[in-house]
Amino acid sequence: MNYDCNKLAELLFPNVTETIEDLEKRYPERDLKEGARVTRFAPSPTGYLHIGGLFGALVDVLTAKATGGVAFLRVEDTDKKREIDDGVSAIINGFASFGIDFDEGVTGFNTEKGAYGPYTQSQRAEIYHIVAKELVQKGLAYPCFCTADELSEIRQEQEKGDALIRGYFGKWAKCRDLSFEEIEENINNGKPYVLRFCSDGQEDKRIFFDDIIRGKIEMPENIIDEVLLKSDGIPTYHFAHACDDHFMRTTHVIRGEEWISSVPKHIALFKACGFKVPKYAHTPQVMKIDEEDGTKRKLSKRKDPEAAVSYFVEEGFPKESLIEYLLTLLNSNFEDWRRANPTADAFSFPFNLKKMSPSGCLFDLVKLNDVSKNVISVMNAQTVYDYISAWAEKFDEDFYKVFTANPEKSKAMVNIDRESNKPRKDIAKWSEVKEYFSYMFDEYYEASFDLPENIAKEDAKAILENYLKVYNVEDDKEVWFSKIKDLCEPLGFTPNVKEYKKNPELFKGHVGDVSTVIRLAVTSRKNTPDLCSIMSLLGQDKVNERINKVIESL
Repeated sequence: MNYDCNKLAELLFPNVTETIEDLEKRYPERDLKEGARVTRFAPSPTGYLHIGGLFGALVDVLTAKATGGVAFLRVEDTDKKREIDDGVSAIINGFASFGIDFDEGVTGFNTEKGAYGPYTQSQRAEIYHIVAKELVQKGLAYPCFCTADELSEIRQEQEKGDALIRGYFGKWAKCRDLSFEEIEENINNGKPYVLRFCSDGQEDKRIFFDDIIRGKIEMPENIIDEVLLKSDGIPTYHFAHACDDHFMRTTHVIRGEEWISSVPKHIALFKACGFKVPKYAHTPQVMKIDEEDGTKRKLSKRKDPEAAVSYFVEEGFPKESLIEYLLTLLNSNFEDWRRANPTADAFSFPFNLKKMSPSGCLFDLVKLNDVSKNVISVMNAQTVYDYISAWAEKFDEDFYKVFTANPEKSKAMVNIDRESNKPRKDIAKWSEVKEYFSYMFDEYYEASFDLPENIAKEDAKAILENYLKVYNVEDDKEVWFSKIKDLCEPLGFTPNVKEYKKNPELFKGHVGDVSTVIRLAVTSRKNTPDLCSIMSLLGQDKVNERINKVIESL
C-alpha cells in the first residue's frame, strides 16, 4: 500500500473518534479468580433452537460454573437474511424451558443484563468501526470495490487454473493495489465497497493451536483477505466475533466442530487487532442413527422432530430429564457421579471439557426415555402434579380440566408407588400421563376384559362375585390382600405361588391370577401400580360398578 494509511482511515471513518484504547478502558479485564473461564453462547435469531444449540449452551454454562467463571448469551444478528421477527424470544424461551441460565447477556426482546454489552451485535456497530479504523491505520485493512460479477470471474479463473485455495488473495486481490486517489474517486462517485482484511499469510506456512477437546491441530495459515465490514457497514461473523470475544473478555470459545476450518482466519484477526487469542474447544456434532441405512448423520430440522428443542417441551419431558441425558453425552463419568450423588443438582456436576469425546454424540430417544423415567421416579408427588398441570394447561386443555378438578385425588394418584425405596419407573414424559392413568378418570376410561388364557370365564365370574361380597374400601393393604388370598382355595386356586410352580396340575392358578382378574375388572389393565391404592381412590361405588359390569358381560 503506497499511501498514507491514516489519511485513508479518516476518509473511510470520518466520524469515528474513539480508539481501541478507549474500548479497553470501557470493557476492562474481568475481576475473576484465577482459572475462572468466561464462555459465551452466540446464536442467530432464527426463531429455532436446535438440540445441538442446547447441547452447546449447556457446555458453556457448565464450563463457567465449574470454574467460578461467567457464561453469557450474545445474539449474533448480523445476517439479516436469516433473522425472523422476535426470533430472540424463541431462543430465550427454549433455554428457560430447560433451566439454562446465563450470568449475563440477552434476556429477552430488547432486554439484557451485564456490564459488557450491548450483547446484540447489531447494537455494537460503533465498536466494530473503531477497530476497523485502527486496522486501516495499520495498513491491515483496505476497501474493496469489486462487484459480484468481478468476484465470480475470479472464482471461475481459479477453478480453471491450478489454484489450491479459492478466494480473494494474492494476485486476485485486485483492490489491494489501488492508490489513495483511486479509492477516493470511487468513494466520491458513490461506488459501494466492503472493507477487507489485508492478510500477510503465506500458502506454504502452517499454524498450530491446542484444542481443549481435540488436542493439537495443524492447519494451513490464513491467506484470504476476508471481508470485515459489508457494504452497509455491518460486520461479518468473523470480524464481529473477534471484537466481541475480546471486549467481552471471553477466555474460552466453545463451539461446534464445523468452525474448526475458520480458526486460522480467526487467529489472524485476533493477532492483527492486537487481541489475545482465546482458548478453543470444538464440540462434536449431535448425531443419530439413520433408520433407513443404519449410518450416522446429523440431526436434521427437516427429518427429525427431536432436532428442535420445542419438541421436548411439547412432549412433556421434564427439563431435568433432558439436561440429565445430555450430560451423559457430554462426560462419560457423569453417570458414576450421579450414582454417588443421587439428589444433587445436575448443574453442580464438575464438568470437564477434556473429558468430552471428539467424535459425534449419538442422540438416542430410547435412552432419553429411560433416563427420564429415572428422573421422574424420584420426584415427589407435589412436583409431579405441578409439572403435569403446567404441561396440560398449555398442551392438553381438556386433560388439564379433568386432572385439576380434584387436586388431592390427582396428587394421591401420581403418588402411588412413589416416594419409596423402589419407586415405579413407568412415566417418561407428561404427555403419557393421560393414557397411563386413564382408568382413574371416567372421561377417559374404556372398559375391556380380555382374560389370560389360563383363566376360564366361569372361574373369573366366580372370583369377582365372591370378591364383591368381601371388598371394603376402608381395608388397609394387608387386610385387602388377605381377603384375596382367602378367596383362592375355595375356588381352586392356591394362595402360595411357590406351591403352584411346584405342582401346577393341582390348581387352576395362584393368588396372582386371582388378583389379575380383579385388576382387569377394575382397570382393564394387566399391569398397574398398586391395585389397593387405585381401588381406594376410585371408591367403593366405582369399584362395585365396574366389577358388576364385568360379571354381567361374563
